[in-house]
Amino acid sequence: MSEAIRPAGVFDTRYEEDIALNRTRGEHATSLGSFLLLMCLPLISAAGPLGLNWFPLHWIGTINHIAILTIAVQGLNLLIGYCGQISFGQAAFMAVGGYTSALLGIHWGIPFWLALPLAAAFTGFIGILFGLPALRVKGFYLAMSTLAAQFILIWFIHFPLEGLTNGSRALTRIPPPTLGPTIREVQALPVVGPQNLQFVAQRGPITFSSAAEMYYIIVPLTVFLMLAARNIRRTRTGRAFISIRDNDLAAELLGINVFYYKLQAFFLCSVYAGIAGALMAYHQNSLSITSFMLDHSIIYLAMLVIGGAGFPLGPIFGVTIVQTLTIIIIPAIAPGIGAFLRWLLPFVQSANLSSALTLLLRGGILLAFLLFEPRGVAHRWEILKISWKLRPFSHE
Repeated sequence: MSEAIRPAGVFDTRYEEDIALNRTRGEHATSLGSFLLLMCLPLISAAGPLGLNWFPLHWIGTINHIAILTIAVQGLNLLIGYCGQISFGQAAFMAVGGYTSALLGIHWGIPFWLALPLAAAFTGFIGILFGLPALRVKGFYLAMSTLAAQFILIWFIHFPLEGLTNGSRALTRIPPPTLGPTIREVQALPVVGPQNLQFVAQRGPITFSSAAEMYYIIVPLTVFLMLAARNIRRTRTGRAFISIRDNDLAAELLGINVFYYKLQAFFLCSVYAGIAGALMAYHQNSLSITSFMLDHSIIYLAMLVIGGAGFPLGPIFGVTIVQTLTIIIIPAIAPGIGAFLRWLLPFVQSANLSSALTLLLRGGILLAFLLFEPRGVAHRWEILKISWKLRPFSHE
């Protein structure tokens, strides 16, 4: 929305300027500076080469988790926010990507750099299979179709594939991503000298085993996928998505292949979910099927609603707000609210009240956003940016 608004005094004189994401030098400097600052955070933590403790180390893992969930919610944004379809199975598609990449690494020794795109492609294929029957229905029936996908995929991973996935038990021994040759790979070369073996033995491959090391895989990939999703909206495919979202019957009368573009939306949504699931598997070094149940799919939908469906920055706002509430705000206010509810509802057992308190607070916060900011935080952010761009010139 704010992309079409030029700052006061800025005029486009070339086509390249008209399609550019950043139109001014200030916007270029802000984007580049923000990315460089984000990349420097692990360096100024305790895990950095200088041993500084300026940035808490545990926040590195939190940022990784936020970035992974942002990818998954951005996939939902492509499907719901842009194309107007709905899905209650995003967590299940994340499970497909996570278990696929983990099994490729554990049983077949496929490196992370190849397992990640393979898992994403396979998850996209599964998304197409479940998207086919969903293309003939709308609204409530579409929601039920994707809900069936959530239960079917989790059941399939849990029971028929229990020998590979460990079922309800955690899947461990996921090899960390590595970059560079190992001694075994060097020995397989036709010409090998002792100096090469000694160098590999001393240096070894670069292993991304800690949260600070995985940071340099997860965060740049998240930025790239966010930019890709933002550019999809500006393409022919994105314009077709928006037309279908607004009125699929009118879009079909205008010559848009509604069936093809809906299927493409399901594919892209599943690919993003597969990438998020694979990153989660390698970041945690383990997978548990309890991390991909229906409640997680509903939370991802809530993140999109809070952030703003149909806005490129909506997933970032939604995931960050929900994670901040879950990690910081709710634990801080829960004791006081719990004491008040125990006084107000003495007939309810304290244990039951305490276990349901987090869900009650999450539900109340989501209800507040639906009532007071139904288009999400990103919509308010767009209004602020437009107001700043349209501000009057200063007069001396």
